[in-house]
Amino acid sequence: RRQKKTASHAVTELENTKDCSQAGKPLLCPSHPMEELRLFCEQCDQPVCRDCVLGKHRQHPCDFTGNVIHRHGDALRELLKSSQQHMDTLEDVLSQVDEMGSAVRSRAEAVAAEICQFARGYVKAIEEHRDRLLKQLEDLKVQKENLLHLQRAQLKQLLLDMRTGVEFTEHLLMSGSDVEILVTKGVVSNRLTKLNSIAYSTHPSVDDRIQFSPHERAGQCCGYEVFGAILNKVVDPARCTLHGEDLHSARQNQLSGFTLLCKDTTGERMGRGGEAVRVTITHKDKRDCALKPTVCDNGDGTYCISYSPEEPGLYAVCVCVKGQHVQGSPFTLMVKHKFREHQGVFHCCTFCSSGGQKAARCACGGTMPGGYQGCGHGHKGHPGCHHWSCCGQVKESSECLCAPPSDTSQRSLLRTVAL
Repeated sequence: RRQKKTASHAVTELENTKDCSQAGKPLLCPSHPMEELRLFCEQCDQPVCRDCVLGKHRQHPCDFTGNVIHRHGDALRELLKSSQQHMDTLEDVLSQVDEMGSAVRSRAEAVAAEICQFARGYVKAIEEHRDRLLKQLEDLKVQKENLLHLQRAQLKQLLLDMRTGVEFTEHLLMSGSDVEILVTKGVVSNRLTKLNSIAYSTHPSVDDRIQFSPHERAGQCCGYEVFGAILNKVVDPARCTLHGEDLHSARQNQLSGFTLLCKDTTGERMGRGGEAVRVTITHKDKRDCALKPTVCDNGDGTYCISYSPEEPGLYAVCVCVKGQHVQGSPFTLMVKHKFREHQGVFHCCTFCSSGGQKAARCACGGTMPGGYQGCGHGHKGHPGCHHWSCCGQVKESSECLCAPPSDTSQRSLLRTVAL
C-alpha cells in the first residue's frame, strides 16, 4: 500500500484466499476472455488458450498443461531447494556477523581499557621521571650554590685580611715615626708577603652550564622507557684526546682509523655522544687530493674515524669539536705504499725447492759449489733458516723489500716457484 501504483489495490492474506470463491475456478485467457488457459507454449514459456494456438502461437510447440506441469514443477522444486540452502547459509552468515559484531565491541572495550591503563601508567612514569629530574636539578643547583658560597666566604676573608693589612700599612707609613716603621717593618712585610702568596681563582669555581636534553635516553621508570636528562657536562675541545695505532701512519688502499675521546671541562669522559665532530684529511703535496673520512658516533663519548687513502705521502689531519681543534690537532699522517706481497717462495734453499736446478737463484745471495747459482744448506751466504727467495727475509709474514723483478729474474723466480 506504500507504493503509488498499488495503493488502491485490495490486499488479502494468502491464508484467507483458500476459502475465496475464486479458488479452484479456471483461469481465463486475457486475450480471449471466453477461453480457458489449458495449453502451454514452450517457445513463449506461458499458458495459452485454444484460440491462441490457432492464432499467433500457430507454429509454436504447445502441449496441455497437465502434460508439462511435472517437468516445470520439478525445475521449480530444484530452484526452491537451492534457494532454501542459500537461505540457510545466509542465516548462518548473519548469525556469524552478529556474533563478530559483539566480539568486536567486546574486544574494542577491552583494548580501550588496556589503553587507559597504559596511559595512566605512562603518565605516572612521566610524572615520577619529572620529579626525579627536578630533584636532580635542585641538588645540582644546591651543590653549585654551596661551592660558590664557600668560594665567596674564602674570598671575603682574604679581602678582609688584605684590607686590614693595607690600611695598617698605609696608616703606619703616614703617621708612624721612623723608629716605629723600622720596628714593625718585619712583621708588616711578612704579613703582606704571606697574603700576596695566597693562591685564589680569578674565576667562579663553577659555571652555569646546566642543560636539559629531551631526546636523551633516561632508562626505565615504572617499567616504561623515558627520555630527558640533565646535562651538566660540557665538552672541552682542548681536553679531547686522540688514540689509535693508525693515528700517524697508514697503508695505501687499506682501511685505517683512530678514536676520538671527548672530555668535559674537568677532564672527565663525556659518557654520551651527539657532539659536532669534523675531520679533514688533506694531502700536503697534492692539494686536490683529500680523503673523505667516516665519523661513527659510539654514543659513549668516543668517535671512530675511519679512512682509506688511495695515494701515498704526507697528509695533514684536522680534528675539530664544535669548531675548535682537539688536543694534538692538527697532526701529520704518513701513508706508506700498499703492502708488497712476496713474489718468491718461502723455502729452506733453492737446491731443495727447485729440485736441484743449477739456474735457480735466491735473493739471500747464497751460492753452492759445482756451478749452482742458488743457495744450499750450510753453504756460503745461506741464512741458516727458511727465507723468501725474492728478497731474502727470514720472517714469513713480512713485507717484500725488493722492487718488482725484471723479466729475466722473474722467469728464474717463477721457475723456482713452479718447481
